[in-house]
Amino acid sequence: MLNTKTLSITHDILSLIAKIDEFKGAWRALATLAPERLLALRRVATIESIIEQNKQGYYLALRQTQGTIRTESPQWGAWVLFFLRSLDAQMTRLKAKVEREKLILAVLPELSLQLLELAKERGRITVQEAVILTAASRNTIKLHLQKLVAAGHLTRHGAGRGVWYSLA
Repeated sequence: MLNTKTLSITHDILSLIAKIDEFKGAWRALATLAPERLLALRRVATIESIIEQNKQGYYLALRQTQGTIRTESPQWGAWVLFFLRSLDAQMTRLKAKVEREKLILAVLPELSLQLLELAKERGRITVQEAVILTAASRNTIKLHLQKLVAAGHLTRHGAGRGVWYSLA
């Protein structure tokens, strides 16, 4: 279910997109148009891939709305319907992703879960940071990080003492 804050953002986004003549699906451009309003949404997910999968519907709805946007009674119906269907598709995709994550996380050891959470919160984590933040031994941390990389949960960057890990 959408909350009222999301709906107000939606109207702003719809207005911005509909007024741009040659938007061409450049959803990343929205971040420069209204970054403070989109900050919360960017953390959750992007609907860019959903839009890309339905380019024909996107362009049709956009052109229908753009044709009336500068009139006394703009016709938002086609664009709002397309946008809400895209949000619904993204919500379905996110629900499936959350369920997969629950299944995966249910079988991980507590320390591995802590390391994943630290990587999520901080954006990246080093072995030294993990030792300090979890109070686990360096070798144990390294073992858990290796297993998380092998399982595809984390990505290893760099080499030697400069190694750091981020979410995959």
